[in-house]
Amino acid sequence: MIVGRASREKTRPSLFWLLAMIVVPIVGWLARIEIRGAHHLPRDGAYVMAPNHHSEIDPLTVAVATWKIGRAPRFMAKESLFRVPVLGSALKATGMVPVTRGKSGAAQSMEQASELVRGARGVIVYPEGTLTRDPDLWPMRGKSGAVRLALAGDIPLIPVAHWGEQQFMPRYGKLKPFPPRRRVTVLIGEPVDLSDLSGRAHEASALSEATTRLMDEISRLLGELRDEAPPKERWDPVRRGQNETGRM
Repeated sequence: MIVGRASREKTRPSLFWLLAMIVVPIVGWLARIEIRGAHHLPRDGAYVMAPNHHSEIDPLTVAVATWKIGRAPRFMAKESLFRVPVLGSALKATGMVPVTRGKSGAAQSMEQASELVRGARGVIVYPEGTLTRDPDLWPMRGKSGAVRLALAGDIPLIPVAHWGEQQFMPRYGKLKPFPPRRRVTVLIGEPVDLSDLSGRAHEASALSEATTRLMDEISRLLGELRDEAPPKERWDPVRRGQNETGRM
């Protein structure tokens, strides 16, 4: 099912068609995905989609939702993976966005943004950088990657919240395939207004302000899905003394 008009990148034959034939039925067994706010995702042109991240499987549900809306789901990938035989060719063929460790963030974001604009492509970037450490699965403190990319190319920054994957794939837990078709809701918000920060992708204060706006909106959207008020203070793994694996 397509929620709205499909873009040219989806209607044109590509490797995504083959991937969709495999992934969509698998995800469809696990989840009955309901999409809200699909009209906020641009049908054409570049965009940066920024979802919350509370389950190891949610990249698949977000990707399927993006495909159903009518856009091809693309993610960031380590540059080294592009040199792996077969895998590298697949990543290039599907337009995944390479990330080079050690390269200047500003310079890299400008290159990535320019490529997205030239190719009229979107990319999915998890602003938290990893699974949330918040005990109640609320979004934790965000990083600047998504907003840096959006500001560098003046690209729409689309906040997304999703909820329900924890029913069959709890954070750090095992997959529970039965019962099938648990409800997952994906809520796409209006683009975050960064107009007053335009041209300031190199300024730390602008990146901090843009990241705060983005995480506030993702939290608000998730609160709408959960029918709960998000916490006033976001979980900060650095202040809590946790490392990237979430262990003390």
